Amino acid sequence: MDFSALRNLISRYCTGEENWVDSRTVYIGQREPPPGTEAYIPQRFPDNRIVSSKYTFWNFVPKNLFEQFRRVANFYFLIIFLVQLIIDTPTSPVTSGLPLFFVITVTAIKQGYEDWLRHKADNAVNQCPVHIIQHGKVVRKQSRKLRVGDIVLVKEDETFPSDLILLSTSRDDGTCFVTTASLDGESSHKTYYAVQDTKSFNTEKEVDMLRATIECEQPQPDLYKFVGRINIYQDRDEPIARPLGSENLLLRGATLKNTEFVYAVAIYTGMESKMALNYQSKSQKRSAVEKSMNAFLVVYLCILISKALINTTLKYVWQADPNRDEPWYNGKTDHERQRHVMIRAFTDFLAFMVLFNYIIPVSMYVTVEMQKFLGSYFITWDDEMFDEELGEGALVNTSDLNEELGQVEYVFTDKTGTLTENNMEFIECCVDGHVYVPHAICNGQILSGSSGIDMIDSSPGPDGKEREELFFRALCLCHTVQVKEEETVDGIKRGIHQGKATSFYISSSPDEVALVEGMKRLGFTYLRLKDNHMEILNREDEVERFELLEVLNFDSVRRRMSVIVRSSSGHLYLFCKGADSSIFPRVISGKVDRVRARVEHNAVEGLRTLCVAYKALSQEEYHNVCQLLDSAKLALQDRDRKLAEAYDLIERDLILLGATAVEDRLQEKAADTIESLHKAGMKVWVLTGDKMETAAATCYASKLFRRSTQILELTTKRTEEQSLHDVLFELGRTVLRQHGSLTHDAFSGLSGEFQDYGLIIDGATLSAVMKPAQDDSSGNYKEIFLEICRNCSAVLCCRMAPLQKAQIVKLIKASKEHPITLAVGDGANDVSMILEAHVGIGIMGKEGRQAARNSDYAIPKFKHLKKMLLVHGHYYYIRIAELVQYFFYKNVCFIFPQFLYQFFCGFSQQPLYDTAYLTLYNISFTSLPILLYSLIEQHVSMDILKRDPSLYRDIAKNCLLRWRIFIYWTFLGLFDSMVFFFGAYFLFDNTTFTSNGQLMTTNTQMIFGNWTFGTLVFTVLVFTVTLKLALDTHYWTWINHFVVWGSLLFYVVFSLLWGGVIWPFLNYQRMYYVFVQMLSSGPAWLGIGLLVIISLLPDVLKKVLCRALWPTSTERIQTKRKCLTVEQSTIFMLSQTSSSLSF
Repeated sequence: MDFSALRNLISRYCTGEENWVDSRTVYIGQREPPPGTEAYIPQRFPDNRIVSSKYTFWNFVPKNLFEQFRRVANFYFLIIFLVQLIIDTPTSPVTSGLPLFFVITVTAIKQGYEDWLRHKADNAVNQCPVHIIQHGKVVRKQSRKLRVGDIVLVKEDETFPSDLILLSTSRDDGTCFVTTASLDGESSHKTYYAVQDTKSFNTEKEVDMLRATIECEQPQPDLYKFVGRINIYQDRDEPIARPLGSENLLLRGATLKNTEFVYAVAIYTGMESKMALNYQSKSQKRSAVEKSMNAFLVVYLCILISKALINTTLKYVWQADPNRDEPWYNGKTDHERQRHVMIRAFTDFLAFMVLFNYIIPVSMYVTVEMQKFLGSYFITWDDEMFDEELGEGALVNTSDLNEELGQVEYVFTDKTGTLTENNMEFIECCVDGHVYVPHAICNGQILSGSSGIDMIDSSPGPDGKEREELFFRALCLCHTVQVKEEETVDGIKRGIHQGKATSFYISSSPDEVALVEGMKRLGFTYLRLKDNHMEILNREDEVERFELLEVLNFDSVRRRMSVIVRSSSGHLYLFCKGADSSIFPRVISGKVDRVRARVEHNAVEGLRTLCVAYKALSQEEYHNVCQLLDSAKLALQDRDRKLAEAYDLIERDLILLGATAVEDRLQEKAADTIESLHKAGMKVWVLTGDKMETAAATCYASKLFRRSTQILELTTKRTEEQSLHDVLFELGRTVLRQHGSLTHDAFSGLSGEFQDYGLIIDGATLSAVMKPAQDDSSGNYKEIFLEICRNCSAVLCCRMAPLQKAQIVKLIKASKEHPITLAVGDGANDVSMILEAHVGIGIMGKEGRQAARNSDYAIPKFKHLKKMLLVHGHYYYIRIAELVQYFFYKNVCFIFPQFLYQFFCGFSQQPLYDTAYLTLYNISFTSLPILLYSLIEQHVSMDILKRDPSLYRDIAKNCLLRWRIFIYWTFLGLFDSMVFFFGAYFLFDNTTFTSNGQLMTTNTQMIFGNWTFGTLVFTVLVFTVTLKLALDTHYWTWINHFVVWGSLLFYVVFSLLWGGVIWPFLNYQRMYYVFVQMLSSGPAWLGIGLLVIISLLPDVLKKVLCRALWPTSTERIQTKRKCLTVEQSTIFMLSQTSSSLSF
């Protein structure tokens, strides 16, 4: 019996790792483990091919068709087309089939082309060469042939072909430097570490002789999390187990830097690599406009069914009279006439559905998609949103939400790196209450050039010097900063020259660089990490060496980090730095009150503060720490939780040394942007992990809070004094006493008649508010909290965890008003908030590109949000709202005359329009003008929109797509269609017979007939709907003129050709000479012009009256602008006249 396997199973179960199926075993170099160690179970893993494409050559047609027909409109038209094929309908199947075919084909070509580009990109990646170690030699293969377990050789400046575990490097200390710019945008060099027992393997043969297995978690998309262990088999029976973490994992797509070569083993390949798992699309967001479109579509579908039912009923009422049987020219056979009445009625109902189905605008969906896709380029082409420093402009990751940018009601923003620059500058430090300002105060001495500085300092004295130097050493050691050597004159690398550092520091955290640089200015210089020893240059220019034993990495939950070091004298120290809220509770001695006072003073000034503490460790304590950390690091299940518990036990009983203050300046025009958003009627919330005082100072500086704002606090400090229930109700009474039942939306803090409120809440109190009530008596805290927030112009949420940010956004989204939310942030901790909001915007910041990659839009700086919303968002919404309403309007105009015509043709389902007109109306005759309008219309200029943010309120709450506006457009369409039909009917009122037996109208001298009547109605229709759009257009360019007048000209030319030639492929020639004969009548020309004017007149009168009596802010500005233009032109003409007279 294999006792070793049983022993491994028992040990795994006893250590809480019974869920072993969640891990995988990788055999390095495809080598089996030594016999008797553990059972060899070969596993199947995917190859290293990356597949970002959606289709293959074989499945493109069926898969694409399936996806397109999942859309309700496409599926509806497919059903209509099939009905036309199956039963005898009044119109040809071509009239539905051709537009549907056009829509499906255009979409398929677009999607097919995009997928072909993805295939090209995939092939380029999958065929690039990689170097694999096999039988002690380097073999070159294509990337797609790489397998899990293969040992890979990667050289400097090459990208990693898959997710790899680092075995050894060209550097003696087993480290390598990597940039992950292609993954998260961070260009800084990150340090990764080789496995301790394999870092000395420097040749292919040594690496190939390695016998080991890697046990790790199954693939998951988190770039910054990895749990595993490596079992190295040597001569002994039991393998050596070493923990593996994210510091050992080299991610696919990252690039090797400043390291000659590395050997690593592939553990996740192809679509299981973390980069590929992050390809997965985010949940689909739908805009408010799209929801309105679908609601309108349902209404028109009901209208369509009602029309069909009415006509079917009236047909059988009509035919109930024996003298009014079905007309002979319909060609019904006796068998068809004798069918059951219900079958005949159902067939007639379907026929009427087909006849009226054009009221549903299928081409609207294609036009909307094209408008969104093409319109998104205006953001990327905007030079004002290009940042010279980054060398990048705005990015559009999804164009589906363009118009949502014009509907934002709540803006949730991060603070650090979003409102601020995330460019830290060390301001001061405080050691036991003594303040040190670089180049101003040091050792209690005032340095030159420091006049005017507010100094709270006294000399530390000889007893405090040891503590002072210990504080400086702590900050020089407690970090993850790397030293980058400068290459300067003549390509000579400058490193440490004559004991002075000429290198610069790089880190993933700007705070750490600022602190290390601050210590350098105070006399303690961090030199390098070499052979696991950290070197410091002290004030006496002596190099001190500390052995780095352990690093307890920073995380957003603990909000601190620690290092354990051994000095050259053999003393062991744990140095810890972190937020004051996480350090003070762990301190047992030190000048806590004096340091706390300075921390609070700096926080009020808007500075970012950190506290520093330490404790000395005995050898026995260090041994216990090592055991605790090793057991946690070796765990495959719940490693993060076990490490957190270990860190919690280790970082206790600390001695406080002091605190630091770092300034993070506001971004350029951040205050102006927030003020503009407020004026536009938006509520701005700041969600940050910083302490309350620091965040509040930033909020005042950024004009989120004004000096007149009354601050309401809902914090832990206050809830300790009163119950949460009492605090909430007191705040609720305060805001409602001023505003009554009205919410602050109507005022937004801009009216002097109302008190402006600002709310501050911290993460702990928010958790209590969000927690479900235990009993009914406590009430619903969420509703009270929301009511308070509605009446505050701004809200600051501090000490927030990333998940809490998303919870806040979700809470506001789900409130009874269902407002449109926007979240903006720059770091990985903002991703959950960005994904939760209706619109997510990422800042291309210094905390990486995780936010930008997961957002809907990405902008270089916070100031660009102003133009993104107030200009681009405004235009997008105005344009698409007109597009949607106009499409429904022109289809009502198109189909309602057909409905009226049935009352004059015995409900015989006789079409009013020719097949060609039915087919091309939405595709050719009326499509281009509205598409162009939806791309370039500017009802007011960009400068005015930026200068007057209040114009944003005119389009708030989806006001242009409300039911009132929709009903107006629908009734306008009904009125116009009645004018078309009955106006044309009046022209055909009196008829006489000509000498050859034809009917001639006495009014217009036109040949009377069905197709002449229909063509006349259609001509008035095309001219009216096109000119209606022309009247709505404010921004005319040569392209508008070309498209609008070109569309009308195209209709006339097409009609002349269609009716002027006998087409051999048609089995009927009913339109022959009809259009030409119609235009040969002078009264017909007059009638067409008159009907177009009558149709447009009500809309023109309505606009004139509304502008005169109830103008909006936008209309007032348009009127003022026209007056100014006229005035300027008049002044110019007068000046020209006076100059000519004087001459």
